[in-house]
Amino acid sequence: MLEVDALSCGYGRTPVLHDVTLTVAEGEIVTLLGPNGAGKTTLLRAISGLLRPSSGRIRFADREIAGVAAEKLVRRGLVHVPEGRRLFAGLSVRDNLRVGGWSTRHTDLDQVLTLFPRLAERLPQTAGTLSGGEQQMCAIARGLMSRPRLIMIDELSLGLAPLVVDEILARLPEIAATGTAVLLVEQDVDAALSISHRGYVLETGAMVLSGTADHLRADRRVQDAYFRKGA
Repeated sequence: MLEVDALSCGYGRTPVLHDVTLTVAEGEIVTLLGPNGAGKTTLLRAISGLLRPSSGRIRFADREIAGVAAEKLVRRGLVHVPEGRRLFAGLSVRDNLRVGGWSTRHTDLDQVLTLFPRLAERLPQTAGTLSGGEQQMCAIARGLMSRPRLIMIDELSLGLAPLVVDEILARLPEIAATGTAVLLVEQDVDAALSISHRGYVLETGAMVLSGTADHLRADRRVQDAYFRKGA
């Protein structure tokens, strides 16, 4: 579904990513781990067409997409849910969801409301007045409205209570079961790996580790970095 090969990218003359390689298969959940400033958001921005790579390749559904405009990638089935949700705060929940389906002319809300039934109760409500967890549900549901083949979610748990994070993470296997692949950036490493098939660890712009979710959870380097702080 997604192949990133030897990708380098940055902002102006400031390099961020160095020869990054990553793959995501159809219906797979892959978690991207790493400390703040490692380049995780930059990688998602490059994949989704918001940044132009300086070198390397990005293939999506067997087509080269490096440098392709973001709106064209949405129509091809690649959706990016950015950090901070980025909803249209002054629009209703219903209208935010409809905007998500605009590029593919998909207007049926039933599937996303089944995944996130709390949104069904909030359809007329202005998105800016939702709780943080409801806003994240709305942002993911808006992305799903275009019926993507791959959805990338950046910092899902940012600012949310653990119970809300668990509620949202529990929906991701249901999304993957429909064939939609998920690439997830998440600081709650244990929770993210518990629902993922595989993962990658990105540090200072380079991939330093990859493997199955079980392999990464058992790896001493991952345990020391993410599970044993404060122990």
